[in-house]
Amino acid sequence: MTPEQLMTFAAVAEHLNISHAARALFLSQPAVSGQLRQLQEEFGEALYRREGRGIVLTEAGRQLALHAERLRADFRQTLAFRDALRSLDAGHVRIGASTTPASYLLPYLIAEFHRRHAGVTISTRYGNTAEVLAALPELDIALVEGNVGEGLPAATAVHRWLEDEVVAVVPAGHPLAQSAARQVRLDELSAYPLVLREIGSGVRQTVERAFARDGVVMRVAYELAGVEGIKEAVRAGMGVGFVSMMSMRHEDDALVALSIRIPRRLTRYLTIVVPHGAAPLRATERFVALCLDPIWRDG
Repeated sequence: MTPEQLMTFAAVAEHLNISHAARALFLSQPAVSGQLRQLQEEFGEALYRREGRGIVLTEAGRQLALHAERLRADFRQTLAFRDALRSLDAGHVRIGASTTPASYLLPYLIAEFHRRHAGVTISTRYGNTAEVLAALPELDIALVEGNVGEGLPAATAVHRWLEDEVVAVVPAGHPLAQSAARQVRLDELSAYPLVLREIGSGVRQTVERAFARDGVVMRVAYELAGVEGIKEAVRAGMGVGFVSMMSMRHEDDALVALSIRIPRRLTRYLTIVVPHGAAPLRATERFVALCLDPIWRDG
């Protein structure tokens, strides 16, 4: 017994006529009759009897027709799902994002993707860079900041994405904010208490590497999770914070962003990581292509 034989029987049960079923299936009448004969031999029961120009199902045939019709319906739904995937009218993309891309880029990307492919659903998972990378086996795409390191799953594709500047933030009345150039050196920052993101944060990794490279001591006063937590701590006068320049786009005048001179600006790259890069889903490919489009790549 094969699925093809059962779906042929479902067509015969629908039309109650072997010739009509053969035409609907684009098969010859002998081919359909042969499949019916094989089914009856498989079940050891008569599944139908001829009556006039058509057929009548036996009790065994009526019961088998119920199973055969469910199989045919499932197959048709599978074909529809295949066609929907091909046209990107269906699908599911699982995206993980660290704090900066999650807060300041991903909402715009998802909105644009939905305008283009409304039938594809997207689920998101947020955390710092280390947390998102740890979740790669459960993701289709990861948007992270800082160093992705080694030990990624096999066949992982890594795309360098956007350059991002890490800036120091201080209250508007802070002494460092009085410079017209709005620039500061690391050794100038060492005179003040610092407010850092939690361990695993891409911003924190970038800042720590810069201080270590220049041999400047960090006076860490507080560790806080999240960009907004850092900015609130700075507003409260707890110290100098470090955030992505992207997070300052909609900021009011209460905080001032200072570029860090070492001697260049303190920059890092945001990265797109695709754990199944060797064979990604089409919806995943389209989302990555949207991210890499110049309108996003160039900010």
